[in-house]
Parts: sequence; C-alpha cells; structure tokens
Amino acid sequence: MLTGWWGVVLDAPDSRKLARFYADLLGWELVNDGEAVHPREGTSYIAFQTSPDYQPPTWPNTEGRQQMMLHVDVGVSGLDEEVARAVELGATVAEFQPQDDVRVMLDPAGHPFCLYLDAG
Repeated sequence: MLTGWWGVVLDAPDSRKLARFYADLLGWELVNDGEAVHPREGTSYIAFQTSPDYQPPTWPNTEGRQQMMLHVDVGVSGLDEEVARAVELGATVAEFQPQDDVRVMLDPAGHPFCLYLDAG
C-alpha cells in the first residue's frame, strides 16, 4: 500500500554539495545527513544521491547524449535579481533560452532548472 508522495532524487557527483546549493537557492532546510532538502512547512523532499559515474544532461537535448529526466521550476518576483543570486550560489545561465519570462539555469551538477517570472 502506498503511504504518500515523498519527493524526487537527483544524481550528482557530490550529493551534499548539490543539496547545499538547493537549500540556499530555495531557502529550504537540509535533512537526511545533508543529502536532501525540504521546505520548513512542507513534507515533500528533493534528495540527492552521489553517483560516481554521473554524466550531466545536455540542454537543450542532444541526440546520443544524456538527456534531462526532469527539471525544477521556481517562481520568482524579480527575474534578474534571482538569476544573479543563483549564479552567486554556483549556477550558470544556460546558453539556450526559449522564453522571455523564464531563465533556464544549470545547477552546479549541470541539471537544468527554471526561474520563471511569477505573475501571481
């Protein structure tokens, strides 16, 4: 019997380093020995697992290369400010940007994630 949703797990060359990045980016707390993050009032997690043979996904997808399996979307009120903050934390701005109100970023392990201008 299923007992509920727990979260998602991302592979990384260094799980604790990537967990720290997302904790700082999202303002979430580190849990599970520093290998997962979750919102202080929430119950869902993003966990990270060290994978020695990790290959970062390509963005946009490139035939014959590791493709992204999922990405995280984060709503922001100030796109330029949050892009700068993400870069300060260790992210990079992806070269390919398909929309004006979204910035595709790459976390320190190369996983794409999106910062989008939240109009709500």
